[in-house]
Amino acid sequence: MVHLLLAVIYLSFISLGLPDSLLGSAWPVMHASLGVPSSWAGAVSIIISLGTVVSSLQSDRLTKKLGTGRVTAISVGMTAAALFGFSTSGSFWGLCLWAVPYGLGAGSVDAALNNYVALHYASRHMSWLHCMWGLGAAVGPYVMGLALSAGSGWRMGYRYISLLQIGLTVVLAAALPLWRTHRGGGDQGVEQNAAPLTLAQIFRIPGAREVMTAFFCYCALEQTAILWASSYLHLHRGVPAETAAGYAGLFFIGITAGRALSGFLTIKFSDPQMIRLGQGLIALGAATLLLPLHTCAALAGLVLVGLGCAPIYPCVIHSTPDHFGADKSQPVIGVQMASAYLGICLMPPLFGLICDYISPALFPVYLLAILAVMTAAHEALLRRTRR
Repeated sequence: MVHLLLAVIYLSFISLGLPDSLLGSAWPVMHASLGVPSSWAGAVSIIISLGTVVSSLQSDRLTKKLGTGRVTAISVGMTAAALFGFSTSGSFWGLCLWAVPYGLGAGSVDAALNNYVALHYASRHMSWLHCMWGLGAAVGPYVMGLALSAGSGWRMGYRYISLLQIGLTVVLAAALPLWRTHRGGGDQGVEQNAAPLTLAQIFRIPGAREVMTAFFCYCALEQTAILWASSYLHLHRGVPAETAAGYAGLFFIGITAGRALSGFLTIKFSDPQMIRLGQGLIALGAATLLLPLHTCAALAGLVLVGLGCAPIYPCVIHSTPDHFGADKSQPVIGVQMASAYLGICLMPPLFGLICDYISPALFPVYLLAILAVMTAAHEALLRRTRR
């Protein structure tokens, strides 16, 4: 039963990744089809992110009331419905409407599943599960590409992914009894014993603001690297645009391979040690990007940044029960997720302004500045929660 539930959780993490890259991969076709400017993709993305922030903050309340299994099944079902809605939308405003359940479905399941794994499984599983998220994020654009290549259009690409999500919802609903039997009633344990904490109460927990800052910075750094690596290579290094787009994928290779490797390293090293290792690799990679070396060195720098990012997200999440206790881990992870999406919303556009008004050459400097704040916040967290 334990192994069967773990398999269900691995499937769930793949499902979390499936829709995450769809909008970016399909938007060049979507905006032309809908008759709107290319820049309007940001509006859809912001609606999704705001919905995710709201549901992340409610994850503690929802998990205590419904349990992790039901939250996961309902959330994936909401995402499936939203994706199906995208596939039927004939206008941009229809996309905006369906983006609301899309975002609401994503946040609570992310927080609930991460907390459940942090409480019940070893750190290596957290790393490998986030590697599965990367697999889902890679499969989504591939499916969309197949739909576009076959002439079926972007709507059918969303339809295919929504059908996969519907199938997974059925599997999750059928697997609900597994959550109740795991670890002597995993859904009935620490998750439901206490009243949900308010946001003010969470902020007063020693270390909560530090971990929120660290997570804000990590996700800001990761998303900035994802969005701006290609532009940095093209605008500053002079790499042709088509080639730069392919080279930017080296970051994904680094982060996905790194998470697979991190799962083995966590058997020997603690979560704080893995986080420090990741921070060191990011610093080395960003410094390599900063130096006036050959383009090959810049590409190696991107891989190093990806490898450095790999252990940080899963290890910060997995260490949350150790820092704050099992009874407070769910609300703290909820605010961590909200902080993460705020970082994703705010910091990459800020670098866009820097790129436009100063220089794209500041890309590695920007990464190093965010890394410095993240490192300081994480070290402060360790000091405040030392037991």
